[in-house]
Amino acid sequence: MQRREFLWTSAALAAGAMWPAHRGMAAFNPSPDNGWRSFEVTLRVEVLKPEGATRIWLPLPSMQEQDWIRPMGSLWQGNAAHARLLRNPEYGAEMLYAEWAPGEKPVLEVTSRIATRDRAIDLARPGQAAPLSRADRRLYTRATTLLPTDGIVKKTALDITRGAKTDEARARAIYEWVVDNTFRNPTTRGCGLGDIRTMLITGDLSGKCADLNALYVGLARAAGLPARDVYGIRVADSRFGYKSLGKSGDISKAQHCRAEVWLSGFGWVPVDPADVRKVVLEEQPGGLSLTDDKVIDVRKRLFGAWEMNWLAYNTAHDLPLPGSRKVTVPFLMYPQGETAAGLLDSLDPGTFSYRITSQEITTQS
Repeated sequence: MQRREFLWTSAALAAGAMWPAHRGMAAFNPSPDNGWRSFEVTLRVEVLKPEGATRIWLPLPSMQEQDWIRPMGSLWQGNAAHARLLRNPEYGAEMLYAEWAPGEKPVLEVTSRIATRDRAIDLARPGQAAPLSRADRRLYTRATTLLPTDGIVKKTALDITRGAKTDEARARAIYEWVVDNTFRNPTTRGCGLGDIRTMLITGDLSGKCADLNALYVGLARAAGLPARDVYGIRVADSRFGYKSLGKSGDISKAQHCRAEVWLSGFGWVPVDPADVRKVVLEEQPGGLSLTDDKVIDVRKRLFGAWEMNWLAYNTAHDLPLPGSRKVTVPFLMYPQGETAAGLLDSLDPGTFSYRITSQEITTQS
């Protein structure tokens, strides 16, 4: 076995406060006052049917935001002939890249530690957020392959925001429109693809988080607002009792994409209309209406707040896989692999098997 280490970092964190066991439904109220939590997440991958040379790309926690997420390092082990940490220069997305010679049965495991804290923006009190750089404004307002900002996307965005006088009003109008007009489709594979032009042209506004939150991001960009998808995975149960909004232990299928919009005076503001629709579909007793108290509660808070029982990987779109045969993926939220037969289906355990687990830990400052 070969092993390479990226040192755990201790970024002056206070010891992670233990969160009380939830008893009954509590008001959904994420707050930084709840303190920091630390998690260890392990991703183990095997390629069950390798053909020729094999390559694998695993997403690593790449977002480092002082107020709500701090990566603490990653360790890997496995039988790869070559493995190294790669970082996309445009988005800063990090990944572990590994390759195997023909005849090898690839096995790779990476363990990452992160610290997180709930986010909650008081939109009644503008702060002292530094202006968004010109480069980031260009990056987060431009079109991508699946997030065009012209045609029907532009028209829809202008219709939604007509009469809104401020950026916050425009951002909120788009959020409310997405919540009101979309729905979660449990048959969508994985988290969805995020092809928003097709969604709008066909009128089929269903899907999962990578569809519904991508729709928010694309509409916001078309309305002139910097916005971005944030790709990640749930790492713990919700402390507020919402079973649909958390996952612990085996989190292999707990990937979740969120969204952010930039508002002057506040900086990046967290939003998540897709999770409102997840509560509608999945929260007990099931098939809730938008007027149910559980839905009203999360709808109010998910414009401006996130519960951080969730790990953020990156904000990358149209991401090339270095070393591949010219493969570009729409986003990097799942493990990716390639053999001589082509790109592996990251959602097909018959050929590309992986297991992701999480556990909460405590760290010393």
